[in-house]
Amino acid sequence: MTDDNARTPLSSDPGTSGGSAVKIPSAGTATTDDGVAAVKAVSSQIYEFTGVAGTASAAGPGVRECAGKDPDRYFQVYHPWNFKPKSAADNDVAVRNLKERLSTGGWVIKDSYRDNSPNKNLNLVADNDAKKMSVWVVAYSKRTTPSLGIEVTSGCYQVPEGETVEHS
Repeated sequence: MTDDNARTPLSSDPGTSGGSAVKIPSAGTATTDDGVAAVKAVSSQIYEFTGVAGTASAAGPGVRECAGKDPDRYFQVYHPWNFKPKSAADNDVAVRNLKERLSTGGWVIKDSYRDNSPNKNLNLVADNDAKKMSVWVVAYSKRTTPSLGIEVTSGCYQVPEGETVEHS
């Protein structure tokens, strides 16, 4: 979902967007409610992509400003959540499924790396240019209770003429 091929996960700098490493694309015109609904739909798709039974955390999406743009007219939606499979072994199955499915249906894996934490957690970053969405997955496979940290982030929406951004 970057305009160039530089890649830093969109959620790496919470509260801002459009930093020098990432150019946030326009996601078109939408009300805040419609932008939130689009991100929720993608989060649901990512949940299904795991292909294993589990529980998703209840936290909902948030709305933030698009850097350098009028905060009353432009916004970005982000949805951080956690997925906990029913069994520890299913965490690795979910990661394999995500790697496979985030290479189909308009999704492209842009980055896959191990972080510098003591557990060397696997990170996957994938974009869907048609949906103007990005997902960042961190596999916490070596924790006592394995899980996936997931954040779906939209491109920058503009509200329709005569409306303003509803900040949540």
